[in-house]
Amino acid sequence: MDPLDIMTNLERVIPYYQAIFSADRQEVIGYEVLGRIQMETADVHSLGAFFHDTSIPDEYRLEVEKVILNQALTAFIEEKSGLLLFINQNAQLLLVDQGESLLELLLSYVPKGLKLENIVLELDEHAYIGDIENLQHLISYYRTFGIQIAVSNIGEAGSNLDRIGRLSPNILKVDLQILRQSHEVSTHQDVLFSLAVLSRKIGATLLYENIEASYQLQYAWRHGGRYYQGFYLHRPGPTFIPEDYGKSVLIEKFQQFIRYEKRKLEAIQQLTEMLQDKIQQLISKHKKMEELDLWLQLIAKEFSDISFRMYICDENGFQLSANLMKENGNWKVKPEYKMKNWSWRPYFLEYVMKMRVERKGLLSDIYSDIESGESVRTFSFPISPNRYLYIDLAYDFLYENQDFL
Repeated sequence: MDPLDIMTNLERVIPYYQAIFSADRQEVIGYEVLGRIQMETADVHSLGAFFHDTSIPDEYRLEVEKVILNQALTAFIEEKSGLLLFINQNAQLLLVDQGESLLELLLSYVPKGLKLENIVLELDEHAYIGDIENLQHLISYYRTFGIQIAVSNIGEAGSNLDRIGRLSPNILKVDLQILRQSHEVSTHQDVLFSLAVLSRKIGATLLYENIEASYQLQYAWRHGGRYYQGFYLHRPGPTFIPEDYGKSVLIEKFQQFIRYEKRKLEAIQQLTEMLQDKIQQLISKHKKMEELDLWLQLIAKEFSDISFRMYICDENGFQLSANLMKENGNWKVKPEYKMKNWSWRPYFLEYVMKMRVERKGLLSDIYSDIESGESVRTFSFPISPNRYLYIDLAYDFLYENQDFL
């Protein structure tokens, strides 16, 4: 729409609300305020493009935003003041007057019943090009009033995890739209997993947005999402909805997810026990381990259907054997890997300590192999004092049983 058409029809500008649901309560815990304009034809159009168009004068965008917020805050106080209200803010515009105009607007509603701790300012770090320290100071200032901060559009290419960490938001909004893309899905999933780890480290709540399908909701549930938002759960509308809206659906979905996850965990436990039993039998059968490369070759045929690489390390991560690699269906010895050190790998020493204490094998999580790039799991087992066997399980084997992935 032409910006002038919007500015000359401010009486038609209205707020829409999209519900945000919680995993723990399976209820609506808040709303995001979205800008709309209702035309004479009764058609309603989004104002998202208007607010993101930097060619439009700042004062135009600020004026429209004020109209929307005044209506939203009034309705919120009257109906849903006990929930959270997410307000989108352009950080560049916010810093024009160091956030004073917005703060004055919010404070003017406090005598009417607004609790500032229920306000969540949603900032797009990805789009902010200014000095991060200025934004940090502004966020710290708002926090003194109890206002919460959410950083949105997390997961887009270029999102800076260091900058996000420095802002220490209360909520991270992770965009799941990228999971709908058919290419590079595994790479995106790795990025999203990193964000889940970051949120736990900085004490932020994860909110997954743009959930448009059941599998995306399942991903959000499985990867630490406490809050969920998207068309799959609720389409934006001009009014608030009951807090138990969709509760029965969420409970049913969570029960499905739990059953699926339990089945996966049981399958992985059975795989772990099978590998452990097989290795213990082979150790009893082939007791002499003086020549580790030869010992590996003796047992390798027992793992030809499930593994593509095997090797032995000491407890400090130094490789004592060659790599035994499967190429074109045959095992090949790669002596150049001897004495390489793998202690720098995540969880390597932690797993060694567990094996040394518990005297049993461990199956790793799914990860991308550095050399092959494929998704693999590694089974590690203490075969003798200060000797640990590592068996890398082939992707084809894991893929045959989806519960292993």
